[in-house]
Amino acid sequence: MSLKTLVIAEKPSVALDIVRALTPQSGKFEKHDEYHENDHYIVSSAVGHLVEIAAPEGVDPKRGKWSFANLPVIPPHFDLQPIDKSKSRLNALVKLIRRKDVEHIINACDAGREGELIFRLIVQYAQPARGKFEKKIERLWLQSMTPQAIRDGFAKLRSDAELMPLAEAARCRSEADWLVGINGTRAMTAFNSRDGGFFLTTVGRVQTPTLSIVVEREEKIRKHVARDYWEVRAQFDAVAGQYEGKYIQPDFKKGDDPEARADRLWDQAAALAIAAAVKGQPATVTEESKPSTQASPALFDLTSLQREANGRFGFSAKTTLALAQALYEKHKALTYPRTDSRHLPEDYLAVAKQTAEMLKDANPAGLGVHAATALKQGYIKPTKKVFDNTKVSDHFAIIPTLQPPGGLSEAEAKLYELVVKRFLAVFFPAAEFQVTTRISEAAGHRFQTNGKVLVNPGWLAIYGKEAQDDDATLVPVAPGEKVRVESVDVKGLQTKPPARYNEATLLGAMEGAGKLVDDDELREAMAERGLGTPATRAAIIEGLITEKYMLREGRDLIPTAKAFQLMTLLRGLEVEELTQPELTGQWEYQLAQMEKGKLSREAFMADIAKMAERVVAKAKSYDRDTIPGDYATLQTPCPSCGGVVKENYRRFACTKCEFSITKIPGGRSFELAEVEAFLQAKRIGPLEGFRSRLGRPFTAELQLVFDDEIKNWKLEFDFGDDKNKDDGEPVDFSDQESLGACPKCKGHVYEHGANYVCEHAVGAHITCDFKSGKVILTQPVERAQMGKLLHEGGTDFLENFVSNRTRRKFKAKLVWDGKAGKVNFEFEPRAAKAPRKAPAKKVA
Repeated sequence: MSLKTLVIAEKPSVALDIVRALTPQSGKFEKHDEYHENDHYIVSSAVGHLVEIAAPEGVDPKRGKWSFANLPVIPPHFDLQPIDKSKSRLNALVKLIRRKDVEHIINACDAGREGELIFRLIVQYAQPARGKFEKKIERLWLQSMTPQAIRDGFAKLRSDAELMPLAEAARCRSEADWLVGINGTRAMTAFNSRDGGFFLTTVGRVQTPTLSIVVEREEKIRKHVARDYWEVRAQFDAVAGQYEGKYIQPDFKKGDDPEARADRLWDQAAALAIAAAVKGQPATVTEESKPSTQASPALFDLTSLQREANGRFGFSAKTTLALAQALYEKHKALTYPRTDSRHLPEDYLAVAKQTAEMLKDANPAGLGVHAATALKQGYIKPTKKVFDNTKVSDHFAIIPTLQPPGGLSEAEAKLYELVVKRFLAVFFPAAEFQVTTRISEAAGHRFQTNGKVLVNPGWLAIYGKEAQDDDATLVPVAPGEKVRVESVDVKGLQTKPPARYNEATLLGAMEGAGKLVDDDELREAMAERGLGTPATRAAIIEGLITEKYMLREGRDLIPTAKAFQLMTLLRGLEVEELTQPELTGQWEYQLAQMEKGKLSREAFMADIAKMAERVVAKAKSYDRDTIPGDYATLQTPCPSCGGVVKENYRRFACTKCEFSITKIPGGRSFELAEVEAFLQAKRIGPLEGFRSRLGRPFTAELQLVFDDEIKNWKLEFDFGDDKNKDDGEPVDFSDQESLGACPKCKGHVYEHGANYVCEHAVGAHITCDFKSGKVILTQPVERAQMGKLLHEGGTDFLENFVSNRTRRKFKAKLVWDGKAGKVNFEFEPRAAKAPRKAPAKKVA
């Protein structure tokens, strides 16, 4: 039996690249389902992470809620479990690892901490119950995927011992995230569920500081008080025409006032006096003109691509990642997208030229002419701005591959064009401008006018910026020429609060979170990473939206009441480290020390265990009724006594009488606008996002009901159970227009509570049972859609149903099913697979 070497890559596409690179030297490979094999090598791959740390036993919510009884969770060792969707791939790898003829295993996963972790967990999972494998392990460390670079990597494999510090740092990061996430989430959930119900309150090392950034910005917006200011703008008459200048305060210096600007006057009288003094007066002109250049931006990493696509097209970070992944995997048109590098390896110059040749011939979006220019003018040359091995980590920048794509969707084509433009632009010369600053002085007051003339477009030509914008060219003024103030406008304005975060700006804040850290060493440790990694940031943002910590409104991201409540809780419990990017900075610094062999795994994990214990202890021992915080006073008076209603941590309570309601009925936080409307109308809904005691989501209306026993109003859920509610009393529908005929008895259908009901299904004499919810599986059903169902037999296809079983969204019609006698779903028919076309003939 000849002994073989097993090579495990991170992705199937990389395994294929390795097979192609090894074939000339080691012979042809035979293809099997999950691997390739020849006389010397077996090459297979994972598909990202295949195993994860197992959830602790005995602490899942049973008959109610998570309690403090099983916390903190500090296991003596971390058990692993397969990730469901990739079990078959894991089993195939385990079989290969255990093969008797495999004596040598090469870790060819991505060169970095995460790639190391993927490999180590697979090998750990494959090990027999007792003891370890007696198989040699080595590391293939690739910065570039050219066949020659792969062969060079095999020629200088790194030893297992050399990579052990990196492996330990990778394990520690994973296990520490797990410990903080599990203990933090369960402790905060247990704390918030003390009064009953199940209020899931997730906490994480990356998600919570990210949320904190958004909440702090929203707090600044809410606290902002608009200040009036005035600008003075003058129109000047010159021989060649008119131009505008803006009044500038002499000797302006930026002081303690962050809203002060050279052109802002806080006093209206002063602004009007300046306008009166200069109107109709002659002015002298001085000019300073100097050349300026603007270099092209660097190549894309994932975060900068997500930011650009969000700004240009409104794509979410998640959408951009999915499109880039499809362009990489399906169309093979882009290089690996989950990268944090904006550079290429130094041996990639030839590939960059070949890529430009491909773009010249394929001419995507008409950009071939620019690729031809780059080649003809010799623009593609080795510069540190583009080719720098020290700036290439696990992966290099996102660029087009040598394969021209076909059959792209509109969104894929837009993203591909972005990457192609950036790739070509980075080699082009800088854009050249002539920048002119003109000072016009009248009656002792100075007015400034700026002009910027494009002299040579350089890389801007790729973006269609060949010519100068009309408004950028200044009307010329001859030396010594006197101009005159023709008119003056005093403009009254107000200061604005800082802008809300959108995905582009939040991704930038996450990437640059290290700048928010005061400690120099920690900031340095975070310089390369920020909060999360390029591959995880989109998922973090989506997770915060899923958990109802943030809402998307247009392009803005707005924190919810639940987000403010979490920040109040963590600050009040004095576990603010969970909200600060310093935690990530501290970890990154320590993990970097571990990678250099200067810190032991045991010492690091002992510190993390202490931190998890402290978080749980703080939540468990907090015995006061409320948490200190910045709470709101409601505008709507108390429904019982007319007194002032104020917010505290858990409730909205009257300051005069005993009236109070919970802030989180059914595990869902009230927004301030909702509670104001609720107290006014004594009813609201139907609202989504409530959770049962077992944590299952449901939709319901809320109502305020007067309770004779307590002589006050109390909050109740109204599920639209109309038979019980009406107590046989007739229901008056005279103020409503019928939606249509009842499909069961031909009576009229109206809105009633949380449902659409037949007039004969409620009231004193019930002869029909037709009823359909206004919200079904979280999908609101509008009046128009119910009318369509009654008149035509079905609604339009609605997209936001959420399965109770899988929690996944699905698209369906609501239709009347006469046989079953109820409203049912109808799904879109699956498109039939198109017959394979014969390959098109090539035409010269």
